[in-house]
Amino acid sequence: MTSRRVLKAAEAIREVVSMAILVDIRDPRVEGVTVTYVEVSPDMRNAKVHVSIMGDDTAQRLCLQGLRSSTGFLQQKISRRIDTRYTPRIRFELDMGVKKAIALAKVLDEVLPARDSPSSDGDSSHPEGD
Repeated sequence: MTSRRVLKAAEAIREVVSMAILVDIRDPRVEGVTVTYVEVSPDMRNAKVHVSIMGDDTAQRLCLQGLRSSTGFLQQKISRRIDTRYTPRIRFELDMGVKKAIALAKVLDEVLPARDSPSSDGDSSHPEGD
């Protein structure tokens, strides 16, 4: 189980990185990015920042390169926000959860039969009597 301190640090890192991506990073490669969650190691020396990036594979790859090139700048921002002996070294990971959910929804739409409106199914089969 992760400690409360580690969880608070992860949340602070998520906030700092999210705001820096929105406001401070001027790299044109970095756009359409959402920080989904952050994992911090128990010794608080490393942090994995999971990001969801909109666009095709090329845009995602370029955006990850832009994020990785701004790692030092982001670590500096993090060091100002959290007061620890070591500033966690951040590493960006692509979060495929959203893409997988969209792909699964498409597959389910193709496989499952289309339904009519729910109110029309049950009305005629249950006659109302007195």
